[in-house]
Amino acid sequence: MLSAPRDWEVERSAQVKEEPATRAGDTEQSALPPRRCQDQSEWHIGGRTLTSRFFLGTASYPSPQILQDAIQASGAQVVTMGLRRQLAHGAEAGDFFALIKATGAHLLPNTAGCHTAREAITLAHMARELFDTTWIKLEVVGDAHTLQPDPFELLAAATQLVKDGFDVFPYCMDDLVSCQRLLDAGCNILMPWGAPIGSGQGLVNPGALRTLRARLPGVPLIVDAGIGSPADAVQAMELGLDAVLLNSAVAHAVDPVRMARAFKLGIESGRLAFEAGVMARQDMAVASTPVAGHPILL
Repeated sequence: MLSAPRDWEVERSAQVKEEPATRAGDTEQSALPPRRCQDQSEWHIGGRTLTSRFFLGTASYPSPQILQDAIQASGAQVVTMGLRRQLAHGAEAGDFFALIKATGAHLLPNTAGCHTAREAITLAHMARELFDTTWIKLEVVGDAHTLQPDPFELLAAATQLVKDGFDVFPYCMDDLVSCQRLLDAGCNILMPWGAPIGSGQGLVNPGALRTLRARLPGVPLIVDAGIGSPADAVQAMELGLDAVLLNSAVAHAVDPVRMARAFKLGIESGRLAFEAGVMARQDMAVASTPVAGHPILL
């Protein structure tokens, strides 16, 4: 028995039907992809228009100045911050908030360190009061060793926060069904992990991320956690994901500022390659130079 399509599936279907088909032979350039009306570098998420697809974390930098310089070098327009960690610093938290505000980046508070839906919901409401933003990166840890998200507590927290008027950015697993349930709960954005937080392993299951992209074509997907090098970010972007969020790979680099710029360029390169269309892999060699079948006589 077929189930009724979900709201986000219906919306995406309507968007696809509205796109006019291009007939072969209409113009000399009919084989080329249609031109976009807007700047290709722009994209929209959570009610905002961004040009950068790099979301940067703010923990563990050698100094506040290096953090500020890294944000500048990254070109990131969104930075994330663990509210619980900052509140624990007491008076120093105010200085930290001012530093972030001075960069001009939009703040994405997160609920890192929460283990239950109730904790995360409480912290999210505190963040909204402190920063006057409805954005919240929702983290609910289920395992202390891998820091893997708890899919049940995460869904419960997301359901309530959506009802409370938040734009929820859920840090989740790369499981399709879990992601679909979060969308059903009202989330419009998903942040599947690439690997355990801070591990630097890169994309341990690119096949799962490829499946998410194929099955959820209208949903912004941001790879979060586990990115170790710019090559990992390029891979994520070439898969068609919309953005990359990372922290440790920059903060723990020998030169965080230069590494931030390296990731900026990698993310831009990967996105450009995706839009250009990466050639399909072949099992056998394919000659790049056509052969007419006749020798050249001199």
